Amino acid sequence: MSQISQLEPKEVWSIFDEILKVPRPSKHEEQIRAYLLDFAEKHAFQAKTDAKGNVVIIREAANGFENKPTVVLQSHMDMVCEKEPTLEHDFMKDPINAVVEDGWVTAVGTTLGADCGIGMAMALAALVSPSIVAPKLEALFTVDEEQGLSGAKELDPSMITGDYLVNLDSEDEGEIFIGCAGGVDTLATFDAPRVAVPDGEAYKITVSGLLGGHSGDDIEKGRATATKLVAYPIVELCKIGATISTIDAGNLRNALARDAVATLIIPKDKVAQAKNIFDTIYIGVKNEFAHTDPSIVMAFEKSAAPEHIIEPGAADRLMLALLAAPHGVMAMSATMHGLVETSTNLASVKQLDDKILVTTSQRSSIESAKNQIAATMNALFTLAGACVEHTDGYPGWEPNLDNELTKMAKNTYIKIFSKPPKIKAIHAGLECGLLIEKRPSMQAISIGPTMRGVHSPSEKIEIAATDLVWGYLVELLRVM
Repeated sequence: MSQISQLEPKEVWSIFDEILKVPRPSKHEEQIRAYLLDFAEKHAFQAKTDAKGNVVIIREAANGFENKPTVVLQSHMDMVCEKEPTLEHDFMKDPINAVVEDGWVTAVGTTLGADCGIGMAMALAALVSPSIVAPKLEALFTVDEEQGLSGAKELDPSMITGDYLVNLDSEDEGEIFIGCAGGVDTLATFDAPRVAVPDGEAYKITVSGLLGGHSGDDIEKGRATATKLVAYPIVELCKIGATISTIDAGNLRNALARDAVATLIIPKDKVAQAKNIFDTIYIGVKNEFAHTDPSIVMAFEKSAAPEHIIEPGAADRLMLALLAAPHGVMAMSATMHGLVETSTNLASVKQLDDKILVTTSQRSSIESAKNQIAATMNALFTLAGACVEHTDGYPGWEPNLDNELTKMAKNTYIKIFSKPPKIKAIHAGLECGLLIEKRPSMQAISIGPTMRGVHSPSEKIEIAATDLVWGYLVELLRVM
């Protein structure tokens, strides 16, 4: 038996331990879907899927609960797949190597996938646990949450019939979420024609050691983004004649970029000046982010000569756009203290032959503000000569402090813990708004155990908080 499966509550951690062994990148949920259907068959539960690949497993109501409203327990199948750059790990095949450290569960060099693996584990445990006495349960597992929430968007409405929705994808014990931001991605494709390498010496700029994190939950923490950190010295070096061969930064639209690398050609008579410029910028960056990203490392080192460079005019347009593009918190909420209202994440820069794709992500709890910041990004990149498009986006989830489920959730928490929970909205995207669109009469809350470093290799989940949330869920289902 693994160390993870022996943690308390065992009914939850033993299932989570099984989930760790099942590959489940976004858009590749085949293996975890098979695991869920096998679980349903093993325990003689009815299960169904829709054309998108979402799964619902049904547990009938306990005796005496037949006339109570059906409860949907919802989580998503996929996980963010991030790893340390030097680690050999294939998320399509390899299990997650999880360990226990100082009261937390974390992974060795990769994301843990507690987002939303622990939510899946709690939902499955609720189906089979003898301690659960509850109305009819519909455990809904959606696909592709992390890459655009397309599972929830395209859910067949007939899959769920519940009046109450308990989303299990939040990340702070003691907090009950009743609203979230909507989001949209803005993608800019730049032409990057290749031309011959000029005379000079090849140098590589690398950015590493950033904390990264979730572009919703962590955006207000003032952390650095590698896309900005690599752009700044490049723009300054181009002023003394440097040219760009390659650039790569970040990975996922919903993660803060942790790493970047670029290759440049520096005129031979400008190398010393280039080093001075870079060193000055690095000292400034270390000072600027000393408290929010203390482990930043930026290097300027000789490199093998490249086969080509990006045409300088095209490179200038790209780099100036990256430097000019806003990143971070754009506005705080005027109605909920401490809530980020609007933000934008300069997520990644990827070189695709003679094109370069810049991916950004905008969020806001106000639809018009979301549209405006997306339009701002569109205008900036269009002026820089890029071809710009937006994804379909997803709606926010408007908070409602007065509905029956919110009051029930609050009162149950007070009964168990003798203190009130924090009732909050979250800047991250949750699937609740999309699911409520499918069933407008459905009331929703979101809960979950405490996690940190989500969407990065430092992701971890608190063991004690998981026990508390499980106990709360058991009691909440009993009184619903």
